[in-house]
This record gives sequence, C-alpha cells and structure tokens, in this order.
Amino acid sequence: MKALVIEKEDLIHNIRAIKELAKRNGTDDSKKPYQIIGVVKGNGYGLGLIEFSKILVEQGINILAVSCVDEAIRIRKSNINADILLLSSTCIQEEVQELIDNNIILTIGSTMAAEIANRLAKAKNKKIRAHIKIDTGFGRYGFIYDNIKEILEVYKNFPNLKIEGTFSHFAQSYERKLAYTKIQFDRFISVIETLKLNGINPGILHICNSSAFLQYPYMHLNAARIGSAFLGRILVPNKIGLKKIATLNTQIAEIKTLPTGYNIGYSCTEKTKNQTKIAIVPIGYADGYNVKASNDMFRLIDRIRDLYRATKALIKRGKLTVTINGKKCKVLGQVGMYHTIIDITKIDAKIGSEVVFDIKPIYVQSNIRREYH
Repeated sequence: MKALVIEKEDLIHNIRAIKELAKRNGTDDSKKPYQIIGVVKGNGYGLGLIEFSKILVEQGINILAVSCVDEAIRIRKSNINADILLLSSTCIQEEVQELIDNNIILTIGSTMAAEIANRLAKAKNKKIRAHIKIDTGFGRYGFIYDNIKEILEVYKNFPNLKIEGTFSHFAQSYERKLAYTKIQFDRFISVIETLKLNGINPGILHICNSSAFLQYPYMHLNAARIGSAFLGRILVPNKIGLKKIATLNTQIAEIKTLPTGYNIGYSCTEKTKNQTKIAIVPIGYADGYNVKASNDMFRLIDRIRDLYRATKALIKRGKLTVTINGKKCKVLGQVGMYHTIIDITKIDAKIGSEVVFDIKPIYVQSNIRREYH
C-alpha cells in the first residue's frame, strides 16, 4: 500500500504563518482586510483538490484560484463556500458559458475574451464577476502592459462585466536577482496609476505568488496568490518557519542480500562494494518519485546546472535517501518505474516496515491515496 500522507496540523501552521506575515506587512488600504488567495491548481498542488480547498476555507481563506475550468467546476459542485477565480483567460465560448453558469470569477486577458464574456452574460441577464490580467512581461495571458488604450477600453465598454480585481504574474520571483521582478512590478503599478487617473477602480490588486510574497513585502499590494508556501516547499529562504507537510509512504515488499561486486538496477550504474542487504520498495518514478520539472521550463543556465547535478549524481552515489524506522537509508542504483532499491544493511527492517519518501506532492500520481492525519 502507498499513500501521500499530509500532516493537517502542519498545513494549518503554514496557513497561519502566512496570514500573520500578511497582517504584519499591512495593506495599501487599511480599511479592507488583506486577501490571501489560495491557489489550489494541479489537484491542490497534489494534496487533493477538494480536501485542500476545504481546509483553506476552514482557516479563513475565502478566495480559491485554479488554472483550468474543470477544477473550478469541481470545487463549485463540492459545495465549498468560497469565491473561485479562474486564473486563465479563455475565448472558448463553451468554457465561458460553463463558468458563467457556475458563478466562477473570470480572468479577462484580451478584448476578445471580454467581448465573449459580456455577450454571454448579457444573454443571461447577468453581471458577471471578473479580474483583469495584465501581461507585464511573462508573455502568456493578459493585456500587454503598454497597450493602455485597449486596457482602458475593457474597463469602460463592457457593462455586464463586474471587474473586481486586476493582477499580473512574475516570471522570476523565485530567483535572488530582483531586477526583472522589479521591472514587472513597476510596469504593473504604472498601469494601475493610469487606471486611477482615468477614474477607474481596478479592484483588489495582486501580483505576488508565494516566492514574491515571502521576499518582497513592498510588493504585497492588497492581495497575494499563495500555493506552494502552504506546502512549505519554496525556492526562497524560509524565514517564517514553514513546514513541509507531506510525504509519500509505503512498505518494504521484499528483502534480500546481494554478494560483493553485484550490479544493481538499470544500466548497471551501481555495484555493491560489500555484501549488502537490500529492501525492494514498490514506489518509482511513475509514482512521482525523483521526478523534476521539465528542463524546457528554465533558462540555458538552469539546464547547465541540471546537467551538472546529474553528472555529479552519477559520480557520487548515495545522494537519494529514504527514511525507515526513523533512519536515513541510501537509494541504490537508478530509480525504476515502479520500484526503488534501498540499502538496509545497517538498520533493523523487515517486510512491511514503513518507508517514507520526501517528495513534492504535485508530482505524486492522482491515483495514489491521499491521507490527512
């Protein structure tokens, strides 16, 4: 049996730490409470969409955000009492109609998206809620930041859109270098100031994701989109005591002893130096273990670093470990699709002993059971 085990109390600890940081750093409008938007995309970052959403709402997070229509509808049909924001703009009429019918807050990222949403809302005699997305240099959804005329028109010309917020998204907020993040922030603020000068209320303003929220308090504005920080898995310094909340757990399925000089795993990349007692564990890369983000997500320098790490790992074996009976044990050879080989020579372990894998929950396959403890 295998399960992604989530420590609910640690998750609640993280939620409260994030809310306290928001409270400490204030808001640009003291009359309104700071809004933490709980991002639950990717099956709740792997924690289970509905279960994760319910806990966030129980802890006072009343706006949830997703990236795809299906997840927005699933939350709505689960009777979770929260606003739901779809972060992606869409011009697909069938999707927009479904979002309107289920009272999902739309993201409008183009004039065409605005036209379609306004027309469908008018046909239903409804005024639908929406946020406007500004592309400040990510090159994905949103109005290009310097196309001021088009941006102004979308706020003024679509009476069936109730615009409640304006936002953008950082491209490099997880990095130590501030330069491009600051450029994006300044572009966003410039757009907001122009809107206000034209008598437009842009609604709640949010540009920070988890990394930016933790690193740049002056960019907090009056809302932030938090996802990975709830899990305690961040790419920036952890200064507020966030805890990693989940592990992938299974049991030892088989034990055997290998002789000295015996090859282990695919490609014979490792050989025993001494007689070695091994445990065979039914978790592999198909379950999400030892899986990384695709190389095409990053810059050339990131690919070089990834290649360097991979080369170093080939040279220095034993880098991967799991925990058995509270003790770290080395992973031997390459991780297979459904199995991992563990060195248990120096520990007391038996068939059925629990094996704990440190893993990013978002990589864990959705067919694996989620357990909240």
